[in-house]
Amino acid sequence: MAADAPNEPVRQYRFAPPPGACDMLLIRHGESMPLAEGQDIPMVDGHADPPLDPQGHEEARRVADRLAGEEITAIYTSTLTRTQQTAAPLAAKLGLTPAVEADLREVHLGEWEGIYRIRMREQHPIAKRFWEERDWGVIPGAETNEQFGTRVRRGLQRIAAAHPDERVAVFVHGGVIGMAMQLAVEARSLAFVGAENGSINHLVILDDGTWILRRFNDTGHLATDLDKPVQPLT
Repeated sequence: MAADAPNEPVRQYRFAPPPGACDMLLIRHGESMPLAEGQDIPMVDGHADPPLDPQGHEEARRVADRLAGEEITAIYTSTLTRTQQTAAPLAAKLGLTPAVEADLREVHLGEWEGIYRIRMREQHPIAKRFWEERDWGVIPGAETNEQFGTRVRRGLQRIAAAHPDERVAVFVHGGVIGMAMQLAVEARSLAFVGAENGSINHLVILDDGTWILRRFNDTGHLATDLDKPVQPLT
């Protein structure tokens, strides 16, 4: 870019990713099927693997409509079905085959796999302790914040290294998005919670390892007719 002439007024510039950076859209999967105590839930490598419910498929279609005009060169998903189903409409529109990044699967919840949302709704004592200590590791058998953060960083850095000067769409989970945002700005644990199903989140990862947060929980493509119950954080 040419320098402004001396004494010429200088306009504010629009942000552009620096050379060599990866422009990364992190999309949360659509809503997955409702879960009940004692329900038989599919599992993948120890992780609960419920598919999308009908509303989740609608959210996936709206994500695809929103991003179809973007210059996206690659699509990634986690190992879990709900991210793969959410990515499918956009992949079809763009003619891309999603790749799988195993390190971006959701936080492992140990004994609470498949029942996490149930225990949170009933305000289980461990759920209260979880919010007090702000560490996934208080859940029996779950990953700690440090373990989870290490693999999220590793997975995103691996994708960024493979796509300099490109925009990629990465379909992941609420916990992964929260951890990625936290790492980007060095925030306290669980500072970024509540990324909506189908929301678009945005990082720029530079070739020197610097992360820039551009957007969190963009839901402009999701209409209010996709309402769902509200669960308080505490």
